Amino acid sequence: MKNNIDISIIVPIYNAEKYLKKCIDSLVNQTKKELEIILVNDGSTDNSERIIKEYKDKRIKYFKNKNQGIGKTRNFGIEQATGKYLMFVDSDDYIEKNMCKLMFDKAFSNSLDIVVCDYYKVTGNEMKEEKIKDYKNTTLKENPSLLLEINLAPWNKLYKTDLIKKNNIKFIENLKYEDAPFVCEALDKAKKIGKINRSLNYYVIHKESETTVRDEKVFDIIKIVDKIRKYFKEKSYAQETVDTLTINILTNYNIQQRYQKDKKIAMKFIDESFDYMKKNIPDFKKNRHFKERNMIKSIIEKNKRLTKLYCYIYRNK
Repeated sequence: MKNNIDISIIVPIYNAEKYLKKCIDSLVNQTKKELEIILVNDGSTDNSERIIKEYKDKRIKYFKNKNQGIGKTRNFGIEQATGKYLMFVDSDDYIEKNMCKLMFDKAFSNSLDIVVCDYYKVTGNEMKEEKIKDYKNTTLKENPSLLLEINLAPWNKLYKTDLIKKNNIKFIENLKYEDAPFVCEALDKAKKIGKINRSLNYYVIHKESETTVRDEKVFDIIKIVDKIRKYFKEKSYAQETVDTLTINILTNYNIQQRYQKDKKIAMKFIDESFDYMKKNIPDFKKNRHFKERNMIKSIIEKNKRLTKLYCYIYRNK
């Protein structure tokens, strides 16, 4: 029997009742119809299931699991997928009605393993367009700077299913920030990567977002960075870029410790982050990351004491 499913859209769901209807509406109303919409309920305790069951669209495949975390939930979704391509949409996000068609047409006509698009960042009533640097169809080996220029979230991208399944690319389980190694490996294994210069994904940021909450799980980001570095260890073409990526991520999370609930955790994280950079990139202060920052930001980010002082002064502001 011929498979007429072009895209499998995977949506991990956990207590998303406030946002879920808008998300699902944006999927079932796509101009492209050859879809399967894989909704994976990760043990929600709110009304998410009731909202899901209101939809009678035959393309929806609904799974209800015990709470296992977003990494395992996305991996489960990949196992269920039967489409030629995969797309990930978070349950609090939504997409343009022609996203699937535009992304698929680009991928199919150019024989691409991955297609990336621009996106909107939505915070409350504010919306900001995030433009990713344009590039012609390429590979990571030809253009390692893609690791810095493409956001390392799984959404706003279309992946060839064979790329993910045949290379056994999976999300890290039981760690926060699990998506970055997945995207890095997918980009590295892709034979051709393309881009659409249109903003098609709406990334919604709210107080309860998993990515915005700062607590003791923040230490997972150091483990995630270490996994990315180990993956690229033998790939000489990516070394300088991975060093810059490491510094980009850790200095950003250092500054974000001003939002940390526990001051002791904030200071400990900054200590461990600087220790990691010093150990793995001894000359990290000479990295191009700092040359691309303004002078004041560069001075603060290079210095552990100044970073701590900044976070103390601007704590929760």
